[in-house]
Amino acid sequence: MKVTVVGATGQIGTQLVPLLTRTGHRVVAASRASGVDAAIGTGLGEALRDADVLVDVLNAPSTEDDAALSFFTGTSANLSGAARAAGVQHYVLLSIVGVGELPGGYMRGKLVQEQTVAASGVPYTVVRATQFHQLTDAIAGSLIVDGEVRVPDAMIEPIASADVVSVLARLAGEPAADGVLEVGGPERMSFADMAAAVLASRGEELPIVVDPDATYFGIPIRRDSLVTGPDAEHGATSLREHLAQFAT
Repeated sequence: MKVTVVGATGQIGTQLVPLLTRTGHRVVAASRASGVDAAIGTGLGEALRDADVLVDVLNAPSTEDDAALSFFTGTSANLSGAARAAGVQHYVLLSIVGVGELPGGYMRGKLVQEQTVAASGVPYTVVRATQFHQLTDAIAGSLIVDGEVRVPDAMIEPIASADVVSVLARLAGEPAADGVLEVGGPERMSFADMAAAVLASRGEELPIVVDPDATYFGIPIRRDSLVTGPDAEHGATSLREHLAQFAT
């Protein structure tokens, strides 16, 4: 099939394009570098010409609330319209577990993105993923206050980005689900255990304190806000296996 990947130069896109190519698909790697700007709609017609599948792995250039909301609102409208006009048969969208529950402009933007794709008339599959292993270092760092790691009383389910890429590549070759698939890591752990694993990999020792007022990048979360439900798929690579590659 012909598969157009939008966001091809990002963390997921740079892994997905070669995997799809090795699988035998004809792949168009669409990004601003190739003349495609989904935010303003330029280059989409050519990028989607004769495409069977569109895989949208775009990420907002800013996490600031208004900017992120505007970005996802605009890109999803432009991509959905272009996909419908091109006769695309499957729109695969990468999203985040917790969308629809967590506040903030970024999450609202992702929810608008999902809703726009679902209402577009193009057959679709939304893939909601948990936090990537690569993000856990930043998460742990954001929780350090006055020499302590103050963590929320919540669970997290980190996943390897390569495991998410494998799911996206597989779905690109399957019929649209017209629904949502959740994908998470192989194990749930508390924020405290996640922070301890990250610190150990860096050779650091800091007190870890469960704080009911601690947030996730400023967002209050419930215990299960960031973990998958019972019907989710799960990756194979654990956080500890990932961190072992960088342990000091």
